[in-house]
Amino acid sequence: MMYFARWKVTLILAILALGTIFAIPNLLSSRINAAIPSWLPHPTVSLGLDLQGGSYLLLAADIDTVVRERLTNVVDDIRTELRKANIGYTDLGIEGNTVKVKLRDSASTEAARPLLQSATQGMDLKIGADGAVAASFSDATVQSIVQGAMEKSVEIVRRRIDETGTREPTIQRQGADRILVQLPGIQDPERVKELLGKTAKMTFRFVDESVLPEAATTGALPPTDEVLPLASAPRGGEASFYVVMKRVMVSGENLTDAQATYQDAQPVVSFKFDSIGGKRFCDATKTNVGKLFAIVLDGKVISAPVIRDAICGGSGQISGNFTIQSAQDLALLLRAGALPVPLKIIEERSVGPDLGADSIRAGIYACAIGFAMVATYMVLAYGLFGIFADIALMFNLILTMALLSLLSATLTLPGIAGMLLTLGMSVDANVLINERIREETKLGRSPIAALDAGFRRAFSTIFDANVTTLIKMAILYVLGSGSVKGFAVTISLGICTSMFTAIVFVRWVISVWLRRRRPAALRV
Repeated sequence: MMYFARWKVTLILAILALGTIFAIPNLLSSRINAAIPSWLPHPTVSLGLDLQGGSYLLLAADIDTVVRERLTNVVDDIRTELRKANIGYTDLGIEGNTVKVKLRDSASTEAARPLLQSATQGMDLKIGADGAVAASFSDATVQSIVQGAMEKSVEIVRRRIDETGTREPTIQRQGADRILVQLPGIQDPERVKELLGKTAKMTFRFVDESVLPEAATTGALPPTDEVLPLASAPRGGEASFYVVMKRVMVSGENLTDAQATYQDAQPVVSFKFDSIGGKRFCDATKTNVGKLFAIVLDGKVISAPVIRDAICGGSGQISGNFTIQSAQDLALLLRAGALPVPLKIIEERSVGPDLGADSIRAGIYACAIGFAMVATYMVLAYGLFGIFADIALMFNLILTMALLSLLSATLTLPGIAGMLLTLGMSVDANVLINERIREETKLGRSPIAALDAGFRRAFSTIFDANVTTLIKMAILYVLGSGSVKGFAVTISLGICTSMFTAIVFVRWVISVWLRRRRPAALRV
């Protein structure tokens, strides 16, 4: 039927009006948009890297380090447990992905078994009759460790970049060990690269002052110690390295906040612990007054102050040769958390704003020319009904842009290509309807009957074609990434809006024309 109830007309007009309102801000300058009152809706589409310009970074994770660290922790746990029980052992170490140790007395195997099981939880443990012990992770466990580390790395990278104020960054995992980072609007990503290149793993450990400097240089160290360099250039009389105990007293994982502040007109980083970290920090400083307490970041000693008194307030300060920027960056890294794996930049690209502007201009020209060609053909082929289709086509573009704005979508070159392709796909519906009306008219039907039959019988064909296209776009969205997903979203939104404009809107416009003109015959 060509009749539309009043509520349907109101709904159609409301959709078109809202679509126009939400699409208009995309045509205004950023200065005008900023002047719009906050209570008025003015969402806009964000421009992608290829349109706005910016930087593209591909990071590779050293996933072997994750498993290696877990194995190292197991070695430390085994050493601690066996020493507490006074069970002799030799050849404790890591071979490949396996921790091995040999009990001196095979008779102590049963006494060591529960201790070894406790230290190697989650590992496949084998204890031989001769006292040989081997513990290794299964393939499934290794995969789970790597998966968890990569998921945490993506989240920490996101936190670090968000703190730099970068607008609309794209951060996503690619493959098993890579992270893609796109930074629209940034042409000089040096600070971001420096932040991403740091693991930011901070620990608090005691300096072993009983070891002589000669022992440190010759490598004759106890197995519980290691030599770590100073992060900054040493001051007068200060050593360039420290012999630090491997045992971690407090970890950076217990930090809840970190801020760059000043003390005695010098930039410092103040930090706060959670309840567990505050208690550990208090216990460690209370029983070791007068000792050097090293603050270690990524394997380098930031500073090693002397503990003057117990620090039990759950907070403290890190001082060193900081500049304002380096203090702010360190606080940012500590707030975001430590990366579970080191990241290395293996690919870097930059897109200049001039190239992005050229892409936008070319995209606008392509859409304008495509619209003009389609509109001209529809008028020449179908006359007045072609004009109706062109009006629907214009509203289709407006509604598509409005939906992209509401979704805060990022428009890329493939997205513009999707809009251009949508022009041709959306007008197909009107071509099918008009051809069907023309056939019904040739069969001698009245104008109302021909119009009603044209819309009704063409609907199934239009619906089937659009559903199959939506299925293809859904597959592209699920299997694709980045720009491919943007292309799929743009096409899908264009198809949904075309179903409304080509079938509902055009049908209403023709019904209004039919009531007013009451033609005796149709010229399609």
